[in-house]
Amino acid sequence: MKHRNFEVETDGFHGVYYPCEEKTDRAMILMMGDSSDDYMAKSAAKWIRKYHIDALMMSPSKKDYGHHNYPVERIESASEFLKKDHTKIGIGGASTTAMVSLVSASLIPDITLTLAFSPSDFVMEGFYQDGKDGAHERPGDNESTLSYRGKPLPYLPYAYRHPEYWKKLSEEAKEGGDKVASRKMFDESERRHPLKEEELIKVENIKGKIVFVGAEDDVLWDTCRYIKRMMKRLEEKGSDVEREALLYPYGTHFIFPESLGKMMLPVGFLMLVKFIFASARKHPKECQKTWKDIDENLDRILKQW
Repeated sequence: MKHRNFEVETDGFHGVYYPCEEKTDRAMILMMGDSSDDYMAKSAAKWIRKYHIDALMMSPSKKDYGHHNYPVERIESASEFLKKDHTKIGIGGASTTAMVSLVSASLIPDITLTLAFSPSDFVMEGFYQDGKDGAHERPGDNESTLSYRGKPLPYLPYAYRHPEYWKKLSEEAKEGGDKVASRKMFDESERRHPLKEEELIKVENIKGKIVFVGAEDDVLWDTCRYIKRMMKRLEEKGSDVEREALLYPYGTHFIFPESLGKMMLPVGFLMLVKFIFASARKHPKECQKTWKDIDENLDRILKQW
């Protein structure tokens, strides 16, 4: 695919831009995968371009797979770039980047479509994946995942510190038969530190439309509870933003539209999800039904946008 690379030092953000072959006035910032140019990111770019939407894939940097003090201004810079040739700008992310997408959309009024797959409704504490002391992941030293205007955004602190953090996550995953799990840790984090207003995402400030997607069998965190809280918040704040919550019993944390999953792994997406999550091994047909339903809904939403 034709593409253009962007770097923080020269452009204000790190990403790869994949324009459609024919000119379009719609563009979407997507944060899928661990890097803006890995296989998952390229697959997501191909997927969104099916809808004649230019894709701008973004990530913190080339090889930093953690999330700590990521400046929302980088999303602003990307939005400013896209505004030059587009009248509609969207944003989408999955897991931690779903949180990044929601926070960014709440601060950048030019964004008029927000796709949030398996999101939280609060800003998370920052984390590193640098292998320190043999741990795959560890919390930051009192750092937020995000910053804005030079200040860290208030966040929900994790219940555990390094090295207990990774030990607890490993035990939880083993107990449930999953490769990764942290839902109990997030529940414990809220128990020890009840969420404060300043830590919650101000979804009522988002413009246009929000699409929340989540599954009850998510073992990373209780995303359906978080989505329901955001829907309730939007109602209580009297927000006129259009919103849809696509919630399912099964689908796992990797709750993607079927067509995107097939682009990522044409014959092996289900096998990958079954390898990682016990629920997909126990309920493969239900998961596939979920992914197909999401596909049909997003097809409708993206064509209407």
